[in-house]
Amino acid sequence: MKLAEAIVGWTPEITAIRRDIHAHPELAYEEVRTADVVAEKLESWGIPIHRGLGVTGVVGTIHGRTQQGKAIGLRADMDALPMQEANTFEHASQNPGKMHACGHDGHTAMLLAAARYLAEHRDFDGTVYVIFQPAEEGLGGAKAMIDDGLFTLFPMDAVFGMHNWPGMAVGTFGVVAGPIMASSNTFDIQLEGKGAHGAMPHLGVDPVMAAVQLAQSLQTIVTRNRNPLDPAVISITQIHTGSADNVIPNEAMLRGTVRTFSDATLDLVEDRMREITEHTSRALDCQARFTFLRRYPPTINHDQEAAFCAKVLKEIVGEENVDQAIAPSMGAEDFSFMLKELPGCYVWIGNGQGDHRTAGHGAGPCMLHNGSYDFNDDLIPLGATYWVELARQWLASPTR
Repeated sequence: MKLAEAIVGWTPEITAIRRDIHAHPELAYEEVRTADVVAEKLESWGIPIHRGLGVTGVVGTIHGRTQQGKAIGLRADMDALPMQEANTFEHASQNPGKMHACGHDGHTAMLLAAARYLAEHRDFDGTVYVIFQPAEEGLGGAKAMIDDGLFTLFPMDAVFGMHNWPGMAVGTFGVVAGPIMASSNTFDIQLEGKGAHGAMPHLGVDPVMAAVQLAQSLQTIVTRNRNPLDPAVISITQIHTGSADNVIPNEAMLRGTVRTFSDATLDLVEDRMREITEHTSRALDCQARFTFLRRYPPTINHDQEAAFCAKVLKEIVGEENVDQAIAPSMGAEDFSFMLKELPGCYVWIGNGQGDHRTAGHGAGPCMLHNGSYDFNDDLIPLGATYWVELARQWLASPTR
């Protein structure tokens, strides 16, 4: 493993920053303290900053020996999750109901370490933009930064992202061309019937039976309408209706999520869901209101950039530690919005099995969005080295 010596030397200091951020988690668009920490560190290393894109976003600009040449963007997310931490170690969350359970504290730390190294060495031509993004967890901070002018104010030729991945060994990476994360979409179906006594169902219109039949019928989209080789998931996660054993209610509600790897499949799923909802409710004499929200598009890596990232990673950790056939996740990531605007690539860095956690960790596994999770600080010099080498080599490569 080839790590930047200077970054290895800074690891205790960067780890302290990471754990401080972990202890003070902030939710989407509330990352004021976190953004203050990021801004203060960048400015102390001589990096000019811009604040306020996407409400709390921070962008640092690092010019090389000359400003001529290409520009690259490196992105980390900063927000935490609205959940209670189960850990009790020293750097556990001090904010009840808020936790860095997805490792965004670690992502921020790795990019800070890389920014410091690039600013101190500047052994490249062109420009590196370090992007510290708010609100990845469901509220689209990437899109908010783009809408506020991220790529206009800071014109760059490509943009890259990275996420820690529990279960993958430390020292390994996953990268694949094409889809690596799915789209994230939600639906809400409101069914209106006619309430009646449970002993006299013929006098009413039963929305409960409509909900049951609809829940089953929607799954036929995945099994009968979709190409079996093109993944899609329809998960009904909520059904709410009724208040008493002997009352047929007036209304029923279904909610859930849809995940796909392509916009074409998503179009198919949404259209069929609407049609099945309309026809099923009409057949059972109910009124229906169908709402479908497209939240995050699929995260699709560009072929050339994925190959370039794999090459850089192999030089750092060896070919055997870079998985280019890793199975994509049906989870979602709002870095997808950036990849729809610019060429780029999103990679996974192995976070291990959880044995890095110190005494006081929760009883659960070290998985993303779990109350017992903690970022593995051994990743800091590795992830930061990758960012540095990616920026250097990409800026030195021929124009795409």
